[in-house]
Amino acid sequence: MASPSRRLQTKPVITCFKSVLLIYTFIFWITGVILLAVGIWGKVSLENYFSLLNEKATNVPFVLIGTGTVIILLGTFGCFATCRASAWMLKLYAMFLTLIFLVELVAAIVGFVFRHEIKNSFKNNYEKALKQYNSTGDYRSHAVDKIQSTLHCCGVTDYRDWTDTNYYSEKGFPKSCCKREDCTPQRDADKVNNEGCFIKVMTIIESEMGVVAGISFGVACFQLIGIFLAYCLSRAITNNQYEIV
Repeated sequence: MASPSRRLQTKPVITCFKSVLLIYTFIFWITGVILLAVGIWGKVSLENYFSLLNEKATNVPFVLIGTGTVIILLGTFGCFATCRASAWMLKLYAMFLTLIFLVELVAAIVGFVFRHEIKNSFKNNYEKALKQYNSTGDYRSHAVDKIQSTLHCCGVTDYRDWTDTNYYSEKGFPKSCCKREDCTPQRDADKVNNEGCFIKVMTIIESEMGVVAGISFGVACFQLIGIFLAYCLSRAITNNQYEIV
């Protein structure tokens, strides 16, 4: 049995670790809320861009939403485990944090390796969407109209890309190419935006995805602190229980 003075020295250490881990867990819970919000924002704001990439790309916002939800639930569990000062629950918390960190690390590496394929995929699908464009609007045609009207652009590289499409041969330029909302350009190139959409879209995607990647990387690195704190607190609690016995 450990001396009373030894136990008295251990208790402040446990209290200190509990306080720091509770603060960490609260911040970790907030990051889950942020990831959830970013995922919802990406689904609403970037849906037009994702729809012109590929079917897998459209799942990116759902991945962020799912990750944010898991972090919120895990943060709640971590708070409960810390308050209860349960060694086995803290070890389980550290294990879950490690698992999520590894998943996020693999996802970040895969995203970095295949980042160039995003540009090629978008360009090919955008060209395909132009050739199959119809004003009644399937989801790809709607995405093309949304991008062209929002970014004030026309075509992939420039407005002349439309001249090779069936829609142009029948009706001319689509209304989303107009410089003004009330114009109906037909085949008058002076009334449409001259710049292509590809460069503008890539600039937006790279900037917005940079924000998403930065937040995800920050959350992943932040989890290392939680793993260390949960392990140290679990060890301190176990040692204290052993000393009491």
